[in-house]
This record gives sequence, structure tokens and C-alpha cells, in this order.
Amino acid sequence: MTFFRLLHPAPLVALLTGIFSATSSHGQGGQLADYQRSTTLHKQLYHTAYHIPSQVSWQPDGQAVYYAIYTPKGQEYWQADGTQPPRPAFDPAPLAAKLGAALKQPVQPYQLPLGNLKFNSGAAGLLLTFAAGGHEWEYAPATTTLRQLRKQSEGRYWNQRDDQDESGRLVYSPDSAWVAYTKNYNVYVRPAKGKDETPLSFDGAANDYYASNLQWSPDSKKLVGIRIRRNAPHTLYLLRSSPPDQLQPKLETRPYPKPGDVLPQEQPSLFWVAEKKQIPLSNSLFAQQFSLSRPEWRKDSRAVTFEYNERGHQVFRVLEADAATGRVRPLIEERSPTFITYSSKLFRHDVADGQEIIWLSERDGWNHLYRYDGRTGKVKNQITKGPWVVRQVLHVDEAARTILFAASGRDAGQDPYLVHYYHVNFDGSHLTALTPENANHAATFSPDYRRFVDVYSRVDLPPVAVLRDAATGAVVQPLERADLTAWQQAGWQTPEVFSAKGRDGQTDIWGIIVRPTNFDPKRQYPVIENIYAGPHDSFVPKTFMSSNLAMHELAELGFVVVQIDGMGTSNRSKAFHDVCWKDLKDAGFPDRIKWLQAAAQRYPALDLSRVGIYGTSAGGQSAAGGVLLHPDFYKVAVASCGCHDNRLDKMWWNEQWMGYPIGPHYAACANATYANQLRGNLLLMVGEMDDNVDPASTYQLADALIKANKDFELVTLPNQGHTSGGDFGERKRRDFFVRHLLKQNPPAWNELPAE
Repeated sequence: MTFFRLLHPAPLVALLTGIFSATSSHGQGGQLADYQRSTTLHKQLYHTAYHIPSQVSWQPDGQAVYYAIYTPKGQEYWQADGTQPPRPAFDPAPLAAKLGAALKQPVQPYQLPLGNLKFNSGAAGLLLTFAAGGHEWEYAPATTTLRQLRKQSEGRYWNQRDDQDESGRLVYSPDSAWVAYTKNYNVYVRPAKGKDETPLSFDGAANDYYASNLQWSPDSKKLVGIRIRRNAPHTLYLLRSSPPDQLQPKLETRPYPKPGDVLPQEQPSLFWVAEKKQIPLSNSLFAQQFSLSRPEWRKDSRAVTFEYNERGHQVFRVLEADAATGRVRPLIEERSPTFITYSSKLFRHDVADGQEIIWLSERDGWNHLYRYDGRTGKVKNQITKGPWVVRQVLHVDEAARTILFAASGRDAGQDPYLVHYYHVNFDGSHLTALTPENANHAATFSPDYRRFVDVYSRVDLPPVAVLRDAATGAVVQPLERADLTAWQQAGWQTPEVFSAKGRDGQTDIWGIIVRPTNFDPKRQYPVIENIYAGPHDSFVPKTFMSSNLAMHELAELGFVVVQIDGMGTSNRSKAFHDVCWKDLKDAGFPDRIKWLQAAAQRYPALDLSRVGIYGTSAGGQSAAGGVLLHPDFYKVAVASCGCHDNRLDKMWWNEQWMGYPIGPHYAACANATYANQLRGNLLLMVGEMDDNVDPASTYQLADALIKANKDFELVTLPNQGHTSGGDFGERKRRDFFVRHLLKQNPPAWNELPAE
């Protein structure tokens, strides 16, 4: 998902106040006073929900835990250990002074710019490591010693990968007797203390070479190498119109595989070093590769395992190659007539050097844990079962034979997306709930998994933080309870959790309703849906929205704002998820419309004759789809950086849900196909340097709309990447809804004095 930057409150409030008297305030909503109140609300709520822990970090020995909270002073860092009341972790003033001097700029004690903060132990006691000013730092509070460690590594764009190093890297055997390396596209070995090299392979070539990530067996007698057949790379071209360092535009490129492109193929080989023998592994079980990953030797050197993801994501195998014979056999095989969610729902842990395997699968229609016999590849038992889903495996304790995991949907009567924590025995017995409260729980476990900090909340329940025992879930120590005094004084309206039946009349669809602070149930309000329907997750907030203020600020202009998870999104049953298969244009719209109709029936203030929709990325695709595919319901849409045609977007995401090979269903899901159906108002925004979703996706939709003689607006954002547009984009979005849903003219921004 993409989170957009909010309008800066102070300058805007001043500017709005300066022209307030010159602007009329007829009608309801969308007036200057509403903009002013929206911006003031941001200022009143931003960082004023106090005592909500974030950046929770355990000391490596597990004796103490540290966290950040906002207080009326600003941001503070506290510590707890279960024996004493929570207390400040260190005095921020000396660190602010020393860091400010090092950065040559003022640093306030309660506004420390500490990125990637970690707490460690040293000879002098507590040590902090963090990032600031482009460098990594270490600070010892006891001695107030600040030390610069290293320059921060440069950022990477989303699809950037390390180039394959084809030669030169020396890989030493575990007994240090041998060195393996690639040379002339082939695998070589030599004694660690000698110079006589021996080629082990002869079939490498410039476009079919052995990669340098060679792996020795633990007994130093065997080696696994992977020959890679190159593919023709797909290049994304981006024109930076307004580079900061020159007048003329710049052409930039990115490697960017798209659906249907040819992929590199990997062929593992086993090498017996003493015998100087190569044993190619039969590829009959991994011939149609999307990926071949995770090569791992068994500790006793008997075999090496791989994970194979078939192109199209309908077959996934855990494979084992026998080191004595080279025979490849499947240990685990997953098959699906739709898709296997390889990117988030597969988990594997090998127990006792592969004697058993803990595996996560949706094979029974829900995401659950299974125990395999690692020798035979047979299922010993299903560990968890029922109409609920395992969300994450946190720890497998082989000695105690227990599994610690997060799950949702197990507690009847609760929102099925709320996360709880459990542990269970390998045989499925003694399933123990650790977080009983009806809330969404976020746990941070100590390194030894004996205790954890639990911060629990809902959008309508302020956060509570406690220290718990990981064996029983018992509260060891209360830590923090949110203070919302400032929010209450600002008139903040608690979001409402609302559920209604979906398209089938049986399945509960969940969402939230956000109202303005001056909400009047006797008035009629246009409704705006914030949409993201990407199948890789669910998106309606489940925790308290202490920093997600954008929907509140938008509502303040005179709207009711909603967010909904329809069918086709994740974290429910496999059948719920499968609705997206080869049909991303569905986007759960039949469920969303049913949900909104049920909400309007309960709350007549919701005016469904004026419904807007907005989103970014996959949400941009859906937002535009709202007015193209459901124009009788959605009247206004703002689509930012939309993936409007899945053939133009990145391979890994789109092939996972739309399938392979590319077929007519891709065109059937492209928004441009339905350009002639536009009847409402549509605003398209795109960053010219978007290397996440190809900007051509937006431009080709615009081209189709022009050819269909449709009226729409297009905003190109110079120098910006995958974004909702920052402050400018936020203003454009809000103004568009005010203009077309409220039929009001937004403030005349060009008449404001220049800043």
C-alpha cells in the first residue's frame, strides 16, 4: 500500500484564515471553514494521542524492553523489565546536544531523529544504535559518548536486485581445505593452500553460466552449483522532466519483468569434489520455473533441499536431492486450481535436520499448520484446524515441540481480522490463547520467547500495552494506556466498525465508517470510499488510527468516509480469496456496494446518490474501475498511480493473481477496455518516475479515454515516483471531491499570497 503525506497544518491554517472573510460560506460542506477545520484537526490530532508504544525493542539478553511514546513533552523513550514501574530509558538532552553538534543543526531532546533504533548491551551498559543524517551511530547514555559508525547504505528502488557475480568470489569449504569459485562461466576448486585448480564443470557459457553462490556440504566433500540460463531483460524507461542538477530532461531505466516475459532458468548440479565428478540433477520436477530457491544442505550432508515455484503459481514443491545418487524427490507438494499465495502464506521449518517439517498450507480451505515426516514426505498430522487462519509463525521450539503463531478469526463474535497469539504442540494438542482481549494484538517477543509486549487496540478502542508471559499469556506488568484527552477536546469522532452481508447473502464483509467532528445525523452526506483491493492482504485498519488521519481530515470537509475489505482480498478463507483469480477488476465491488447499501439503510445520513472513490496503485486501478464498471453507483473517482492494465505492471504481483500464460482475461481486466463507459468524473494522477507501476499504465488509460471522447482530468507529478501526490496530490483529491460531490468551489488557491 501507499501512504500519502498530509498537508502541513500551520501554513495552510494561516493562509486560509487570511482569506476567510473574502470567501462565501453558502451551502453545507466544502467551504473554507471546513478546509480550515480539517487542517486544524490534523494539527490537533498529530502526535497528541499520548502513551501509545511504538518502536518496541528488546535488549538482546531479554532482560529489558524499550519503547517510544509521545507525551506532552514530545517523543520519549521508556524501558520496562517486569520488576519495576516503567521509567525513562535515558536522558535525551545530552544525546540531542551531541547529535546536533555532529550534524551541525539543532536537534531537540524530545524530537530526536532516530531511525532504525536498536537497544544493545555493552561494557558501559546500555548502547543505542540508530540512523541519522545519512550515517549510523552508536550512543552510550552512561558516558554520553556518541560515535559515528558508518555511512548508511543507499536506498534501492523496489525491483532492484544484486547482479549475479559470475566469477572471482572464493567460497571456502567448512573444513577450510578447499576453495570453490567460478571462472570462465564454470565451477572450479583448488586446495586452500595450493594453486592447482580443477574444473568441475564444462557446460557453462556466457548466456548459460554457473553463479558464484556455490554451497559446500557440511562434510566438505560435495558442492552444489547452479547454472543460470539468461533471459532477455525487460527495461522500463522513465523520463525525468525536471532533474535538479540540469536543465535538460534525463532518461532513466530500470530492469522490470512484466507478465509473460521470459525468466532466467536455473539448473542445479551436484559435484563430488574428490572424485571430480559432476552429477546434473534431473529437472523433471522443476522444469517450468518461476523460481528455484532456498538451496540448503542437510547437516549430515545426506541431501540438499530446494523450493520450486512453478510459473503460474499453481504448483509449489519442496524438493530433496540425494547427495549420494543425485535423485530428486518431492518432500512436499502444493497444488491449486487457482493460485498458491507463495509471497505470504507459505512457511517451512525443518525439525531435527529434516526429520520432520512444519508446513503452512491452505489445502483445506483455510491457512493452517501441518507436520510432515521429513524422511517419507507423508503428513503426520494437521496441527491447526477450523474456519480461521494462521497469519504468521513466529517461533518453532524444537526442544519443547511447540509452535508460537499469530492467527485471526478463531474467536466467535469478533471481527475475523483481529490478530491474536497462540502456541500449540506439534501434535495439535494444547492450543493455548495468549491474548484474550477482543482487540487487534501486536506482539513483540523477547529474544528467548519467554515474554512479550502486547499492544492491543481496535479503531474504536484506544491502545493498551502490557508485558505478558509467553507460556500462559498472563499479564506480568501493565505498561501504558492511551491518553486521548487532546483528541476528545478536538471533537474527534470514533470510527465505527460496521459489517454487512456480501454478494452471497451469507459472508460478513467488514469495514469502518469515519464521520466529521460536526456530524449531524439529520443531514445528508456524500460518501467517499478509500479503496485498496490488492489480493496480497486485507487493508481496513484494525488497530487504533493514531497516525492515519487522512480519512478524518477528508471527512471534515463534509463527507462520510469508509473503507471496506471485499471478497478477493486476503486473511479469510481460500474461497473468499479466490474471487480475485484472473479477475482483478472484480475488486470486491459487489460486496462493497452491498455493504454501503446496508450502512445507508441503518444510517440515512449516508447519501448513496453521491458516492466517490479514491485509491493508489492497485487502489488506483480499482478507483478508476469504480466509475468505469459501476457508473450507476460510483459518481466520482480519483485514481493515483493506478495499475490500470495488469499486462503493464510487474510480473511477480500480477501473475500471482492473474495467472500464466497471458490470456484474454488480462485485457478483460484492463480499465482502458471500458473507457467508453465513463459517465462520472475521473481524476488520474501519476508520478513520472514511478518504477513500481509503469506510468504508461495511466497514460494508456488516458489515451483510451481521449479516443472515446470522454472528459477527465490528468495530473502528472514531475520527479515523483509511486505516490498519491504528497501535499499537492492531497489538495487536488480533496478539491475534486468538493467540486463534484458537494457542487462547491474549493478555495481559490492561486489567489493566496505566495509563501
